Amino acid sequence: MMSDWLSNYQYRTELHWWVFALAGAGAMVIALLTVSSQAIKAALTNPTKSLRDE
Repeated sequence: MMSDWLSNYQYRTELHWWVFALAGAGAMVIALLTVSSQAIKAALTNPTKSLRDE
């Protein structure tokens, strides 16, 4: 569908599957790093300090 739509333009670009796979993999890596860093930070904190603050 995208190839048909882009074929109407004078300047065309090729859509390759690896572009979408690379974008998806990059998003997954960023999400994994974010979640794992927050999980490690939560696991290393002293639970008594957080209970005192609440």
